[in-house]
Amino acid sequence: MKNMKLFNEFKEFAVKGNMMDMAIGIIIGASFNKVIDVLVKKVLMPPLSLMTDGVNLQSKRIVLREAVLNADGAIVTSEAAIGYGALSEAFIDFLIIGFTVFIIVKFMNRLKNKAQDTKDVTVATPKDIELLSNLKELMEEQNTLLKNK
Repeated sequence: MKNMKLFNEFKEFAVKGNMMDMAIGIIIGASFNKVIDVLVKKVLMPPLSLMTDGVNLQSKRIVLREAVLNADGAIVTSEAAIGYGALSEAFIDFLIIGFTVFIIVKFMNRLKNKAQDTKDVTVATPKDIELLSNLKELMEEQNTLLKNK
């Protein structure tokens, strides 16, 4: 009996759209991640590396302890190092990704605001916004009529 209630609650949750919205967001996010990764690694980082004279940030580190090798050249004690270059590169990636997401969200908000403007005929206004706008106009008209009585 409790299992059926749990199943019904899950079905209600899934049907309401919450789960579908989340799944769509995750899928789009994964695809967007691939695009941003290529943008950062293949488009933006090469010019940045030219500006830094080909310095590879990944290899930059502070060695705390050198590796110890035996007579055969096998590692006895591994190197201990702080990889600040990898952190720097990850930080640069983060800044580029953050800026790219900011630009895309700004563009999407501009389109959304344009679509929500009922007076702008170049873009189709969503039906709910159109109905609310009509309701608002009717209420304002009714208030004006009541004030004039």
